[in-house]
Amino acid sequence: MFKILMTYSNTEGMSKLLENKNFKVDIVPRPTPEKFKEIVKDYDGLCIRSEVKVTKEIIDVCKNMKLIARAGTGVDNIDLKSATEKGIIVMNVPGGNTISACEQTMALMLALARNTPQAHNSLKSGQWQREKYVGTELQGKTLGLIGLGRIGKEVAKRALAFEMNVIAYDPFVSEDFMQSIGIKPCSLDELYSKSDFISIHTPKNESTKNMINSESIKKMKKGVRIINCARGGIINEADLYEALKTGHIKGAALDVFEKEPPDPDCPLMKLENVIVTPHLGASTEEAQIKIAQEISDMVIDFFEKGIIRNAVNIPSIDFDTYQKQRPYLELIDDLGSFLGQIVEGGIKQVNLEYAGEIPGNTFILTLSFLKGLLTPILDIKVNFVNAQVIARERGIKLIETKKPESEDYTSIITATVKTDKEESTVSATLFSHKIPRIVNINGINVDIVPQGYMILLKNEDKPGIIGKIGTLLGNSQINIASMQVGRRTTGGEAITIVNVDNSPSDEVSKKISDIDGIRKVKIIKI
Repeated sequence: MFKILMTYSNTEGMSKLLENKNFKVDIVPRPTPEKFKEIVKDYDGLCIRSEVKVTKEIIDVCKNMKLIARAGTGVDNIDLKSATEKGIIVMNVPGGNTISACEQTMALMLALARNTPQAHNSLKSGQWQREKYVGTELQGKTLGLIGLGRIGKEVAKRALAFEMNVIAYDPFVSEDFMQSIGIKPCSLDELYSKSDFISIHTPKNESTKNMINSESIKKMKKGVRIINCARGGIINEADLYEALKTGHIKGAALDVFEKEPPDPDCPLMKLENVIVTPHLGASTEEAQIKIAQEISDMVIDFFEKGIIRNAVNIPSIDFDTYQKQRPYLELIDDLGSFLGQIVEGGIKQVNLEYAGEIPGNTFILTLSFLKGLLTPILDIKVNFVNAQVIARERGIKLIETKKPESEDYTSIITATVKTDKEESTVSATLFSHKIPRIVNINGINVDIVPQGYMILLKNEDKPGIIGKIGTLLGNSQINIASMQVGRRTTGGEAITIVNVDNSPSDEVSKKISDIDGIRKVKIIKI
């Protein structure tokens, strides 16, 4: 009998697991870290939501744990590195809340357009104020979507049904794909200037944190309405407050906040033209039941049949093959991440060429590349199971070729990513079958260790540039771990890659880009 620990109390939709005679399921809702550490030791499987943190300390005490199943998408409350090292497979349920989050966005958009909550509260207080709460129609208005992932695409479909004009900014989705589903691609500045409604569907990361701020708000059409059901912190709440007070932004509907729950004295809560809900994007009965049913099936299939689905830390292959392919999986994941951070424009096509002695089925390697490529740009966790589906949904064409021999290396993997704006090709290999190296970037030979923080520069090959970069980084207290320079011809185009110990600030990046002869600067984190 398999012993499963559940750390949440809602069991609706889990009858298939709970009634299975091969499983003993103990339910201990929201255990404290101390209690969790005490009781988890002897279980074979763990079912969690976001209510507990599965830390290294928790994982270290587990004697029999084989599976951690996250009833939801995010796995940021699980120490994946420790779980993987311990041989524990981590699974999640990607996309279970897509429709729920989409419909929450539409609900808030309609409520914002028609002042529904304000009118409701007014009437309940005994007032009849029809003139005060005159709204606006969605038909004919322009909706600007920042981000066109799974949820953004579903919002677009519904907005089109309302006869809205839908425009979108997503630098990682091709223009051809957007146009094929009735959406007009545009730049971010164009989206700001043309949109009557703006809805955010992008992940929160270093490039999107506080992207809606006083400067971007100035570019927006006066009277715009903003909806955020994505992540708190993408909107600078202080700047939003000022724009709402002046009327430059007509209204805002927020399901997420910089701090959750927000402080009771949060200024936004005091404005009548702000609609707020307590992070309800995934909170529907249907979404919770879908997730519960899938979790039950995943746990049963894993323990009874050995089937691995929706794994985020191990490909769905037998463990022996995985051990042989692991160095290549890590290499190609890093290769994908590297390309995902240097390319510009919507990705249209990926070409992968495998040459030489590469063990196992390259299908898993391709999934690992896609996972690495898409992870930095998406608001959902990309894993070996969903990577190809996500690429297909975004209109990315994938071409894979194999060559039995490699001219210069025992094995080499070459990836070419074509976008609306450019084409980039990077090759990587393993030295002594285990030491990862990037060996060529766009036809220029290099020797780069793909790890940590890297500064990638496209520059002219002329004296003095390297010295200026070193001096600038030194003055900024940024330590250089290594530096590589590759060039096509003497005095021609060159590539400089600097491995550093910590991430350069935007100010430092700007100073580097201002050096005479520097054409482009990219900060990469592997």
